[in-house]
Amino acid sequence: MPSARPSLANDWRRFPVGAEPAPGGGVHFRVWAPRRQTVAVILGDAEAATGLNPEPGGYFSGIVRDAKAGGTYRFLLDDEVALPDPASRFQPDGPHGPSMVIDPASYHWQHAEWRGVEPARRVLYEMHVGTFTGEGTWAAAGRELPALAELGVTMLELMPVSDFAGSFGWGYDGVDLFAPTRLYGTPDEFRHFVDTAHGLGIGVILDVVYNHFGPDGCVLREYAEAYFSERYTTDWGDAINFDDALARPVRDFFVTNARYWIAEFQLDGLRIDAAQNIYDDSPVHILREITDAVRGEAPGRTTYVIAEDEPQDSRLVRPASEGGFGMDALWNDDWHHSATVAATGRDEAYYADYRGTASEFVAAARYGFLYQGQWYKWQQQRRGTPSRDLPPSRFVHYLQNHDQVANSFRGQRLHELTSPRALRALTALLLLGPQTPMLFQGQEFAASSPFLYFADHTPELMQLVRKGRAEFLGQFASLKRSHMAELFIDPGDPRTFERSRLDHAERDRHGPIFALHRDLLALRRDDAVLREPDTATIDGAVLAREAFVLRLGRGPDERLLVVNLGEPLVLTRVPEPLLAPPSGAEWRPRWSSEDPAYGGLGTPEFASTMEGWSFPGGCAVLFEAVSSAEES
Repeated sequence: MPSARPSLANDWRRFPVGAEPAPGGGVHFRVWAPRRQTVAVILGDAEAATGLNPEPGGYFSGIVRDAKAGGTYRFLLDDEVALPDPASRFQPDGPHGPSMVIDPASYHWQHAEWRGVEPARRVLYEMHVGTFTGEGTWAAAGRELPALAELGVTMLELMPVSDFAGSFGWGYDGVDLFAPTRLYGTPDEFRHFVDTAHGLGIGVILDVVYNHFGPDGCVLREYAEAYFSERYTTDWGDAINFDDALARPVRDFFVTNARYWIAEFQLDGLRIDAAQNIYDDSPVHILREITDAVRGEAPGRTTYVIAEDEPQDSRLVRPASEGGFGMDALWNDDWHHSATVAATGRDEAYYADYRGTASEFVAAARYGFLYQGQWYKWQQQRRGTPSRDLPPSRFVHYLQNHDQVANSFRGQRLHELTSPRALRALTALLLLGPQTPMLFQGQEFAASSPFLYFADHTPELMQLVRKGRAEFLGQFASLKRSHMAELFIDPGDPRTFERSRLDHAERDRHGPIFALHRDLLALRRDDAVLREPDTATIDGAVLAREAFVLRLGRGPDERLLVVNLGEPLVLTRVPEPLLAPPSGAEWRPRWSSEDPAYGGLGTPEFASTMEGWSFPGGCAVLFEAVSSAEES
């Protein structure tokens, strides 16, 4: 086979692997394949192959002059098998097809001056592009961005978009980490989506899966067995090798992937999926390397790196000087579980260690995680690590996310599982509370569509997926009954995917709940006390088992949020200092979840008088301090 020309000085390459257009013409290819003796490039449907030059450490590289952006290629390994590039930038026919050369410079950014979202302004919105609109494309999702900006969303958290096998899925079975899935559009259409969001003041972060690869279409073993580790196990597939003697190129592959999304798509950060299954016993953990890489790829731009970590290890968000990984925030399942129990009474399986009481909400507002090393009965082990000293911005709170909605068995959203009053009160707590709030797509208008678990695999794999899904749901005792099996929703049925699509016309049809979210986010945006609470000024107290007060701010400019998730509450004796107004001031109601504009019944007048305080059941009320002279 012909040989590629000798490698030129290629310090112009942005990344160490993949296909990059060369300045003098042609395309430079580089791949790590220590398992192979030879690697060559086959362009399009050509029969001839151009050999790449071996490098020390198992890499092969070279310029192919006939290659160009928009053309397809495969790597021919040892003259035996032709496979896609492990670092392919696009797979137009899916993971089993050829790779495509992409020139990122062909896209001209309209908002290159974008500098990111300030921490105090962050309001997250989790989005699955395939179901966010009827079309399920970048272009269709982009048309809905102005409405999200008007709502008050400032940052999108995209569920994974790395290409995966099949015609629909959540994205967590990705196998081509550098290739945005062809199901939603082209890489430039993804770039245009991000560009549009930035123009509207919305940041975009991407959920990435660095703990396993999907079961269909992953070719990495054909290039290097060292990508995987037998020392560890995950719940979804073979663990990634980050820490043995051959791990450096594997680490570089993932660090490069993190850099790539930030540099070539101008993303504002990453959400790391299931960090507990990213195993690394190295002196510098791979998560710290990835976090540092994100920061280094965006000089002058504010980035945001958050993690889902089931054990709740606060080390992830602690600085390197304290032995941490330097990430920005962690998902807080504790808060979600308490809220779900309070809203629905569901206290089985992983909800069993929560009561949904006022004391839990006060503790979460002040300290973040509820479990910081105590015994956790559901897992029969201790859960969490100390986090009382962390600021509220280190925690992301949510009432719904993709996992938890789908785990309601029928994909029901919270408004279908609780009362309108409780939903409004908990929404107020989420959006006015001190931690960073996150909404799940459609939550803002009480979408009637469910969000179900769906995956498109081969018949053999689908049997395993159905079995695994049924076993997972079986942890909920109420779903073990025999008649529930008849209601099992098949994740491989295309109708399961179609049912999960949003209908954005419901934004108008469900006006009151949309107005609730819009007004609460406007309050958060416009009120500095709510927008940027100081840890030292956050306090709370229990008023009854299901009623509590949070006090934010200090001095004359303070806010009081009273939430009552139980029965009507009348306090004729109030030996609680947090209810006392600041010196020379009185409390004045500023906002109520029972406003008729949101479907409420109206809120009675509140007064701190000799008659005490009175709060309706299922109600949240925000008070502001005003001078006594002004109030009179």
